[in-house]
Amino acid sequence: MWFDNVVQYFFFFYRTTNKTSLSKQFGAPFVPACKILGFNRCPQHTMVDVAKEETMDDITYRSNTVLSDVHLHIPSKRHLMVRLNTVGQPVFLSQFQLLLNKNNWESERENEKELTTENTGYQTRGGKELCDKGSNDLDFLNKNGREANNFKGIEALLDDDGDLEVVRRPRYVSDPEVEDLSRDKVCPIILMKGGEGIFEDAKQESTYNNIIKIEHTMATPLEDVGKQVWRGAFLLADYILFKRDMFRCCTVLELGGGTGITSIVMAMVAKTVYCTDVGEDLLSMCEQNVTLNKHLTEPAGGEVKVKELDWLKDEFCTDPEAPYSWSEAEIADLHDHTTVILAADVFYDDDLTDALFKTLYKITHNLKNSCTIYLSIEKRLNFTLRHMDITCEAYNHFRNTLNDLENLQDSKMKYTSEPIKLAFCQFLVYERIEQLELWKIIAEPLM
Repeated sequence: MWFDNVVQYFFFFYRTTNKTSLSKQFGAPFVPACKILGFNRCPQHTMVDVAKEETMDDITYRSNTVLSDVHLHIPSKRHLMVRLNTVGQPVFLSQFQLLLNKNNWESERENEKELTTENTGYQTRGGKELCDKGSNDLDFLNKNGREANNFKGIEALLDDDGDLEVVRRPRYVSDPEVEDLSRDKVCPIILMKGGEGIFEDAKQESTYNNIIKIEHTMATPLEDVGKQVWRGAFLLADYILFKRDMFRCCTVLELGGGTGITSIVMAMVAKTVYCTDVGEDLLSMCEQNVTLNKHLTEPAGGEVKVKELDWLKDEFCTDPEAPYSWSEAEIADLHDHTTVILAADVFYDDDLTDALFKTLYKITHNLKNSCTIYLSIEKRLNFTLRHMDITCEAYNHFRNTLNDLENLQDSKMKYTSEPIKLAFCQFLVYERIEQLELWKIIAEPLM
């Protein structure tokens, strides 16, 4: 009897609840209770339209949207939508400042905090600081940060029971008691299609030669994460600028270049950079970013060539009709002169990790010179039902595959790897979290 009551309750809940809202909440289509409990058909004493139920079950919902949080750590930087790409995703144009002439990263962080304070209208303080000053400190309620004595004492904000009573929407702005609590007028930035003229006013904020302009998306499905900006690219760019003399006049190959920000920074010191990825829409965005940042690469004499390189294919794309294909001269130049290979934050899928290491193995065997490979990775922790614990399976697979490469019995090449300490300077504004790692692999031909 109790079992039938449970089934009836689930069906009543299912029929009277918006199925779409449940899908959004749980990240998957809501399954009828009879299927959860093992029935293929509903009990006969329940009144459910079977045909209608099957139609609803055919609806599927996608919940694989991935969001990069890099832009969340730079609140003072503007992100303007400039267009929709070929698949209808909003494309934003952002500016990232290079701290080439600043050795003190903490001073830049203080500047970021000041800009954030100006934008929000009040200064945020930690809970400990507020506790040290006592519970009567109500400056954080005042939008301009003025002293709380502008009110008629703290008692004016308390109700009969002594609870804090916050005025949410002042009814009369002219009332002297609530004048300071009136809301600021919000003037949003109008999204518009733009080009070079969008950041003309940025020249007044900072030196033009210290700004990287990047077109990117804010959120994409998993297969399009290369269109976003990730911390691993910033970390690798930091190392390039810190060791700029080591990369000067080199020929460099980047695998999984994405928006191209790492290749653009590398082209500030290197001679030729082959920035590779897959997907015409992504490569077009990358090429646009290269064009937007010629003010950084041309004075240094560097060149970025955007090319297609699919890790799941054995050969380079040489079809002259295909966009971003390789010429025979470019392939020969890559094999004859490349001494550095880069890959930033591309280890999030085990199959792609395997394909990347196979590509590295194949390319390094065709190079005439020894090669140094730099890989940045962010360990992303997730709770898995298989382990019933918080793990980082993508990172673990990366380390295992890296060990396999080192232990590979090869008569032509020798691979040695080591982590790089992240004690070098930071040249870009982002949060260098402890989950970030940078690895160096040296590929040497055996004599």
